[in-house]
Amino acid sequence: MKVFKEEQRFTQTWLIVLMGFSLVVPLVLITREFLKENSEFTVGGFLGVVGVLIASIVPIFFFKLITRIDEVGIHYRFFPFHFKTKRITWQEIEKVYVRIYDPIGDYGGWGLKGGFLWNKSKGIAINVSGDIGIQLELKTGKKILIGTQKKQEATSVIETYTKKL
Repeated sequence: MKVFKEEQRFTQTWLIVLMGFSLVVPLVLITREFLKENSEFTVGGFLGVVGVLIASIVPIFFFKLITRIDEVGIHYRFFPFHFKTKRITWQEIEKVYVRIYDPIGDYGGWGLKGGFLWNKSKGIAINVSGDIGIQLELKTGKKILIGTQKKQEATSVIETYTKKL
């Protein structure tokens, strides 16, 4: 029995730098204001603003995309959006293949994207980085793209099970 497993997080260097910059610039400006002689900022207010800034950036590093492909079907979970693993059985799948896509052009970026807010005909994308995904076309007409960093492994396991469809 072949099984594909992958766990991905937002750990790209450019994202960490961008988030750091997004945190440092406001922190410097707020700290300058707080340290002014006639500042209206109280210690509690200052700490509250700093807390909100940090709380607004830190959660992205807890996001996690977990994918599993086995004899039952394709399972995925994108925490914190999915608390339970979603399962799509092989019987529900019309077509499945690994492909290169344009995250920004096709879906509006990375994360949980698509659907009614973007190009509806492409369906939804659940991705963390890169431009390679497992494309699912369901018998219901629904389309789901799950990002992967393991193109060859995913392709190999998918081929094992699609031969049986």
